[in-house]
Amino acid sequence: MENKKRNYENVLSFIPTGEFYYHKALKELQRENYPKAYKFLRRATELSPRNSLFLTQYGIVLMEMQEFEQAIDALMKAYELDATTADILFFLAEVHAHMGLFWDARKYAKKYLLDETQGTYAAEAMGIIDFAEQEDWQDFGETENAEEDSESHYKQEKARRMMEQGDFQAAIDLLEKLIEEKPDFWGAFNNLALAYFYIGEAEMAKALLHDVLRRNNGNLHALCNLAVFHYYEKNEELDNILELLKKIHPYVFEHRYKLGATFALVGKYKEAYHWLRSLQKRGFEGDTAFYFWLSHSAYHSGHEEISRHAWEQLKKMDPDKDGFAPWSEHSAMPHVDALEHDRDYLAQKLDHAKKSERLFGLFLLGKSAHKQEIISHPNWLDSDQPSVLETFVLGYALGHPFKKEIPAEQVFLRAMEVAEGLYESQAMVTKERAEVFQLWFLLVEKAYTSNYTFKNPTALTAAVEFIMASSKKEKITKKEIANRFGISVATLTKYTKEIATFLPSLG
Repeated sequence: MENKKRNYENVLSFIPTGEFYYHKALKELQRENYPKAYKFLRRATELSPRNSLFLTQYGIVLMEMQEFEQAIDALMKAYELDATTADILFFLAEVHAHMGLFWDARKYAKKYLLDETQGTYAAEAMGIIDFAEQEDWQDFGETENAEEDSESHYKQEKARRMMEQGDFQAAIDLLEKLIEEKPDFWGAFNNLALAYFYIGEAEMAKALLHDVLRRNNGNLHALCNLAVFHYYEKNEELDNILELLKKIHPYVFEHRYKLGATFALVGKYKEAYHWLRSLQKRGFEGDTAFYFWLSHSAYHSGHEEISRHAWEQLKKMDPDKDGFAPWSEHSAMPHVDALEHDRDYLAQKLDHAKKSERLFGLFLLGKSAHKQEIISHPNWLDSDQPSVLETFVLGYALGHPFKKEIPAEQVFLRAMEVAEGLYESQAMVTKERAEVFQLWFLLVEKAYTSNYTFKNPTALTAAVEFIMASSKKEKITKKEIANRFGISVATLTKYTKEIATFLPSLG
């Protein structure tokens, strides 16, 4: 059989170009498939980074997908490459309007109309101008520095986006240059402080904020950021700043939002709800963070219906947040008297000098609506040398499995069975009932280290209740308590004597 040689000389390799991906994107846009169009346009702009048409279309798709800041980047690059295409000016006006940057929106819309008085988007450009002027954004003024201020704002937003992507050093470099150019650009100072805090330079971050407050007394963003820093570091200064923030009554929407979000983050839900709800009542349409904090602050201050409505709004904007609702671990609203849902009380217990109080706090943590938040807090569970018992109770609170075949873990689980028995009486811990839990965890601390076996959890629960009732001189007999727990008086007496040995003053 004759061998046939293939001739490869005339075969050309197919190398996709920006033009190839651009046309694929246009086909997807005709089908209104924006995710695919986005993917193809991103590739087109990577292969042809100086093609203003590709960049413009990419910016439009980003805008449709509500990625407004990235859209600004793409459109600004397109305009830098081709300042003669007036349509780019309109799209810049549109994206700035979407972001609420009405001065810039009006500026670009006016530039568009200078070139295209009868252009395709003339009517829409006029609409943007009219809306901006109705909103009184002209109060920002047609100053000679307006163009420079707009550029500075753009750089600050770019730095903030770098921070969101985790590129803190690049953000710091950009913000450092920006404050050098504009020494009174307080927004840049505040963002720079956040960037330093995120990379662990807390002292530098606080120094920047104190400098802002020294030169711009009462700067709300600086005060709020400082409160957040002290909250994460568990500093006593937090209380003083919060008292000051409670006295502030801002009028500007942006300041109300900042104040409300800050109060929510540090657990002052009543104050947070006041400001965030006031924005919603005035027609404010927030972003995902707004609805997240509104939902949490409403839920924890007793406004369940508003909380659930806000969460539904959030899920429409970001379906990935499903499962992180404030009630996700609780089928019902937390009771107003339940100490396990009082974050300040819980934090105080977790940070207590006495081990028995910390054990009590860790038990409460397992019942708390704030569990996930506290677990992720960088300092609250940051004990230098936690005891074995503390480690066990923390694991129990987090739902970690224990092995009953290991004697130490079996004994521990019996001790926790008593705590659960005490909890079942009201299904919450109130101020009145807190003492019995404090007593029990004091007993646990001493008995566990003495190798006590906690052999009969039911009888021990009854014994603790009897000891507490006796210490308060309540008129209740051993027989009444024994009957309540389904044990004999002799059994109650036996276990009361056993655990009383760990409390000599009550023995």
